[in-house]
Amino acid sequence: MRKGSKIYSVFHFLCPKCHEGRFFISAPYRLKTTGDVEESCNKCGNNNMLEPGFYQGAMYVSYGLGVALFVGIWAGTSFFTPGMQSWLQISLVAISSIGLSPLLYSLSKIIYANIFIRYDMDAVAKHTKPLK
Repeated sequence: MRKGSKIYSVFHFLCPKCHEGRFFISAPYRLKTTGDVEESCNKCGNNNMLEPGFYQGAMYVSYGLGVALFVGIWAGTSFFTPGMQSWLQISLVAISSIGLSPLLYSLSKIIYANIFIRYDMDAVAKHTKPLK
């Protein structure tokens, strides 16, 4: 995972354009501001709000992450503890879905932004003005 890859931006919650500035206002588990995106990057000036309602498309990414979580927990419990009752598996899925929902919400937004915003290694240099 090096700077310049989309996965670097996703796992570090950094600006998709420069991979240096913050993408979110706060950490995922600050419930008051969970998923609130910085309007523009403080390092490169990239506009993170491409258009009104842009992040509504992140619902599809969130759905995929939720399904992956469900399948992972269900398959893991079925494989490692084959005698586990269904109600216990459902409880594990429900509890983990609720507990991880702020993280999945934030991840869905940063993944969606990385689909549409390309990395530019010179973005910070273009944004800063040279000193005279």
